[in-house]
Amino acid sequence: QVQLVESGGGLVQAGGSLRLSCAASGRTFSTYFMGWFRQAPGKEREVVATISGVVRATYYADSVKGRFTISRDNAKNTVYLQMNSLKPEDTAVYYCAAQGGSSWSSWGQGTQVTVSS
Repeated sequence: QVQLVESGGGLVQAGGSLRLSCAASGRTFSTYFMGWFRQAPGKEREVVATISGVVRATYYADSVKGRFTISRDNAKNTVYLQMNSLKPEDTAVYYCAAQGGSSWSSWGQGTQVTVSS
């Protein structure tokens, strides 16, 4: 398993931007399929964006497409989530996750993002 630590959350006004970072341990980071998820109060955890290891193919939830960008720096063992044009409905705890095999096997502790209207 890989250990993950998120950072970069905070309070921002609607229309603003934040960049989340997720630092990973381990020497095989480049082989991991990585993702960002979020969970708002009273709601289920949902996938926000994913990125593959070497090819860096990306996927975005419809709700964030065109506003969020996922990227990774394999040399730094870090995955990023650039969030622009933030909306109050983006308020949630954001989690970084790594997929081992067919399941999301490693999770970070989460970072709070709050968007005020």
